[in-house]
Amino acid sequence: MPIESYSLSSLPRRAVLRYLGYRGQEIASEIDARIDRFVARVLELAHPRSSWAVFDVAGRSARDDGTSETHLAGTALTLMGSSIATHMDGAVACAVMAVTVGMDVERELKRLSATDSVASVIFDAAASVAVEEAAAACQKSIIAEAAARGLHANARFSPGYGDLPLAVQPVLLASVDAQRRLGIALTDTLLMVPTKSITAVMGIFETSRAARRSELMSGSLA
Repeated sequence: MPIESYSLSSLPRRAVLRYLGYRGQEIASEIDARIDRFVARVLELAHPRSSWAVFDVAGRSARDDGTSETHLAGTALTLMGSSIATHMDGAVACAVMAVTVGMDVERELKRLSATDSVASVIFDAAASVAVEEAAAACQKSIIAEAAARGLHANARFSPGYGDLPLAVQPVLLASVDAQRRLGIALTDTLLMVPTKSITAVMGIFETSRAARRSELMSGSLA
């Protein structure tokens, strides 16, 4: 079960602007300078890390109400819902990941929220991009691990997507020991602290997405 740290030397400015709601309009010079300042501040404070693990798919079932369940070997984590069932259809294993940029970013975000609302919005956007960049780096590691086994991974899928409930968060975090390893805790409403954290799963398959799509198309034409 790897723990990985990532180095972020820059953040894609376009992504930060997207989080700020910019769609090509002119940016005031003062705001432009503040964006640069708070991107640099996020890079200074962020400590991007992940904990992830790969579990075999132990089986699939349905509850009495028809809810699909995907069971993972070696963990109490069960993935519930039709959306994740579709995402995991045909998967032989599942990668579970938790990623965070750490409490220093969290503390600065809280400080700015209490003292400078504009700064807090800009800092929040940059921190969101930072954790997305860390999650992308984690995904690359999972894809490489799958490839080393002659397997293929699909995109990440987080609790709250589709009908995969947030209620899986406690067990998902426990499955990668995220509280001890990364310091990620949950509030009573299942929100993560630090807030700039991401959890997700990725399906791992014996064939690539293109090959699976080709097989489905062949089957539909047979």
